[in-house]
Amino acid sequence: LSSLSGLTHESHKKDVEQVYLRCSEGSIEWMYPTGALIVNLRPNTSPASYKHLTVCIKPFKDSAGANIYLEKTGELKLLVRDGDRSPSKVYCFGYDQGGLFIEATPQQDISRKITGFQYELMSKGIASDLHTISAPCRPCSDTEVLLAVCTSDFVIRGSIQDVTNEAEEQESIIHVGVNKLYRQKSKVFQLTGESGNWRGQIKTLLECGVKPGDGDFLFTGRMHFGEARLGCAPRFKDFQRMYKEAKDKGLNPCEIGPD
Repeated sequence: LSSLSGLTHESHKKDVEQVYLRCSEGSIEWMYPTGALIVNLRPNTSPASYKHLTVCIKPFKDSAGANIYLEKTGELKLLVRDGDRSPSKVYCFGYDQGGLFIEATPQQDISRKITGFQYELMSKGIASDLHTISAPCRPCSDTEVLLAVCTSDFVIRGSIQDVTNEAEEQESIIHVGVNKLYRQKSKVFQLTGESGNWRGQIKTLLECGVKPGDGDFLFTGRMHFGEARLGCAPRFKDFQRMYKEAKDKGLNPCEIGPD
């Protein structure tokens, strides 16, 4: 977390301050914004790999007091307008498209304003796979499922216990009962209660219309801003079929016990 305060620059309202962030994910909080910030993301990777990176930012729910622009060679492109209220909206762009320029908007009382957002850097391949951003609700092909099993941040066999719809955020929360945990990058799925059952939550878009139902699924997906986001999720019996067919032909991209 990087935290800055505009009060130290109150007498220099036209000041532009440079901020350098070395982590691949984190957040920045600008209290009482005045002037402007240039946010330079400098991950600890080879500069040659920068062109393969995608940057995503997710403004805090109550972020206010500044406009956020994408800046390259002096040209500004508005990303987030001050006062926009789009809960959970994520803005992504290629690392080579420019940096972030955050400009405070005129305020009568800056002490009530805090501008902030989370950020993540990821490879362009992973970013485009936040299950096919252009069509996130369509079923995955067999090939996509098998690749998802190899590359996802979490892979579990489980059932849908319940679904909570959040209309304001245009998202659905899938409450999953886990029967087998193949992999998880973060501890999203955990043992709960004295019964020793594994439980967890996965988020997806409200428009996908997920509903509770019988049977097991193979849930795959990625961690995005600390949350599990749904990728491919075939019925488990369909996954068993496609995995066996690929293995018989020697075409499965990685080994996983499908039982």
